[in-house]
Amino acid sequence: MFDELARWLDGCDADILCLQEVTHTPTAGGWTRFDDDERSLPQRADLLADIRSRLPHHHGLFTASDSGPVNDHEHRSHQQDFGLASFVAETLPVVGIRSAFVHGGYVEHHDRWPSHDRPRAALAVRVFDRRARRFVTVVNLHGLRDARGKADTPVRRAQAERLADLITGVREKGDLTVVCGDFNLLPGSETFRILAELELTDLVRDADTRTSRYPKPVRHASYLLVSDPAAVARFEIVNTPEVSDHRALMLDLHP
Repeated sequence: MFDELARWLDGCDADILCLQEVTHTPTAGGWTRFDDDERSLPQRADLLADIRSRLPHHHGLFTASDSGPVNDHEHRSHQQDFGLASFVAETLPVVGIRSAFVHGGYVEHHDRWPSHDRPRAALAVRVFDRRARRFVTVVNLHGLRDARGKADTPVRRAQAERLADLITGVREKGDLTVVCGDFNLLPGSETFRILAELELTDLVRDADTRTSRYPKPVRHASYLLVSDPAAVARFEIVNTPEVSDHRALMLDLHP
């Protein structure tokens, strides 16, 4: 859905934009093909560069969770990095950046991408909001995928604890904190209890966060949590335009 995403980005005025499943291939551009044991898909070689070109007044921050082979139109193989990106408007001073693995650790796949148990990372950025005279910490997460579903497991509990450690380590007292992304969890997950201990409130709850591009019946995946709900001017789960199989989550804060 790159064409739809590109059109949306051209009019996007977000101060901070958090994206998951971002690709970066230093040796290729345009379209490549991704293969694992379950699927074969066309994929942008360097989505990171594609987005940076459309957001020239944002800092582009990227962290790789793993890397593996993709093939270009001439069937040449390239090693592609896969991970998270957060784009921060250059009007916001960036005063802290930290990333950490919440599941596993960095791996290079040379023969083929695995379809399960891939490592997952979180990316945190701390900025100073001049309008509101406050610090804001935004944490971008892509939670692990489990072929058995989105129910709680010991591995997911460990993921939540590692995420909580990252949040605690990067934010400072008084920060407004936002945690968002594709958690790959059900609304009743114990992850939200663990994050509630950090005084983080989930705004999504059991809402549908999938678009028409997602055919499966379980419609829960993406979440957004804040440390101070009173600071929220507007929160929207965006129905249109559709730029992914996930709906965009849009948060406006009071100045």
